[in-house]
Amino acid sequence: LLGTKGRLYPKRVISVVVDDGQVDTVVKTLMDVNKTGQPGDGKIFVMPVADSFRVRTGEAGQEAIA
Repeated sequence: LLGTKGRLYPKRVISVVVDDGQVDTVVKTLMDVNKTGQPGDGKIFVMPVADSFRVRTGEAGQEAIA
């Protein structure tokens, strides 16, 4: 994707699933580690996860992400 003035910036996607109580800490940590003050620092999207399943064991819900 083209950034400011036509420069190409490398992109990465990181998916993290955490308990609701950990969201603020994880967002703050990601921002602290990745902030350079330059274009391309990124965006963070916080979305609900309806459910989760661990394929190997068949666990579902909270047990699948613990």
